[in-house]
Amino acid sequence: MNIQTIILAAGAGTRMHSNKAKVLQKIGGMSMLQRVLDTADSLGSSSTVVLGYDKDGVTEHLKNIKNNALTAIQEKQIGTADAVKSAMHNTKPGEKILVLYGDVPLISTESLRLLIDNSQDGFSILTTCLEDPFGYGRVVLDSNNKAKAIVEEKDANEEERQIKEIFTGILCIDQELLETGLKEINNENNAKEFYLTDLVKIISSKGINIIPIRAKNEEVRGANSKSELETLESILRQMKAEDLLNNGITLADKSRTDVRGTVEAGTDCSIDVNVILEGEIKLGNGVSIGANNYLKDVVIGDNTTIEPFSHLCNAKVGSNCSIGPYARLREGSVIEDEAKVGNFVETKKTTLGKGAKANHLTYLGDAEVGESTNIGAGTITCNYDGTNKHQTKIGEKSFIGTNSSLVAPIEVGKNAYVGAGSVITKDVPDNALAVGRGKQIIKEDWSKDKK
Repeated sequence: MNIQTIILAAGAGTRMHSNKAKVLQKIGGMSMLQRVLDTADSLGSSSTVVLGYDKDGVTEHLKNIKNNALTAIQEKQIGTADAVKSAMHNTKPGEKILVLYGDVPLISTESLRLLIDNSQDGFSILTTCLEDPFGYGRVVLDSNNKAKAIVEEKDANEEERQIKEIFTGILCIDQELLETGLKEINNENNAKEFYLTDLVKIISSKGINIIPIRAKNEEVRGANSKSELETLESILRQMKAEDLLNNGITLADKSRTDVRGTVEAGTDCSIDVNVILEGEIKLGNGVSIGANNYLKDVVIGDNTTIEPFSHLCNAKVGSNCSIGPYARLREGSVIEDEAKVGNFVETKKTTLGKGAKANHLTYLGDAEVGESTNIGAGTITCNYDGTNKHQTKIGEKSFIGTNSSLVAPIEVGKNAYVGAGSVITKDVPDNALAVGRGKQIIKEDWSKDKK
C-alpha cells in the first residue's frame, strides 16, 4: 500500500506572537513540523508539506533537518480543503492519502496505522471524545456506526450538541475519492472558506462507508498559542516519562524528567530530578544520573555515575566511571572504563584512558590521556595557537602536576612526571621528570620600602 501524506503547515498562528510559522514552534527541543514528519516517515510514507505563511522559513527548516518532503504552496489561506487541493499534484491514483497537521505533533504511529488499516472501504477519519466538545465539529454516525457528516457547533441542533465525539481533521482516503470530493466542496459559508470537514458528508452520500477511529485526546491536541504550546510540552514530557518507567528506569519525579529524544537503557538505571535527555541516549545497566544534568547524544556504560550539574554532549562514557559534579564533556569526548572526571573539568575531542583521573578544574582539549594517568588540578592542554588546533598525547601511568600548561603539539611519555606549575613546550620522554617554571626570586624586606 503506497501512502502519500499531506501535511498542512500554511497557517500564520497569529496568537503565537512570533515572526516564525506556527509549525516551527518547538516542543521537546524539536519543531512541531519535524515531529509530524518523523511520524509520517515511520509509516513509510512520502510527504508533501503545504506552505503559506513564512514559506521561506519553513523551506529552510526542511533543508536543515534533511527531510526529503516535497512542498506545495497555498497562495491564499482560504480553508483546509483548498490547502489539500494545492498538494494534489504530488499524489497518484491508487495511493492512500493521509492528511496530517503541522501543529498537531503528538499523534502516534499506532493510531495512524489503525486509521490506515481501516480505510479499506476508501475512507477513515480520526476522532476523539471530549467531555466539553463546545466549538468542535461533531461526528454524526449512521445506524451502523459509520460517519455520515461532521456538524459544526453553529449548525448543530440540540441533539447533535450532545455528541461528544469530534473530528480531529486527520483522515485517510483513496486518492481518487479525495480528488472527486474536493471538486464538490464549496465555500458557501460565513467565512467563505473551503472546509475539509465537508468531505465526510459528500463521500458518505455516495454510499461509501467512512470508518471513525478514536484516538486519545492527548495525541490529537494542536497548538495555536504559547499557552497551548506549553500544554503540549507538558503532555509530551509525561508521555516520555511514562515510557521510561515502563522500561524499568527509576525516576525520582516524572514531572521533572524531560526527554527530548530517545532513551535506551539496561536494568536498574535511575534518574534524579531536573534531568534533560536530548537526542539519542544509551544507558548500560546500573547507570545513575544525578540531579540537574543535561545529556545529549550520549552513550554511558554499566555502573557509571553522573553526578549533579554536569553537561554531556556527543560523548561516550565507559563502565564504572564517575563524572562530575559540574563536569562538561563536549563533542568527541571518550571516557574509558573506571576513569574519573571531577568537578569543573571540561573535555573536548579527548580520550581519557582506563582508570585515568582528572579530578578538578581542568581543560583537556584535543588530547589523548593514557591508562591510569593522573591529571592535576588546574591543568590545561593549550590546543589552539590562534589559527589551528593541535593535539596533546600523554602516556599511561603518568602524572601531570597541578597548574600545568601543556602547549600542543606535544607528547608526554609513559610513567613521566610534570612538576606543578610548569609550562611544557617540548616533548617529555618516558620515565622522565619535566619542570618548566620561572626561577623563584626572594627579596628580603622588600615590602618595607613601599610607600
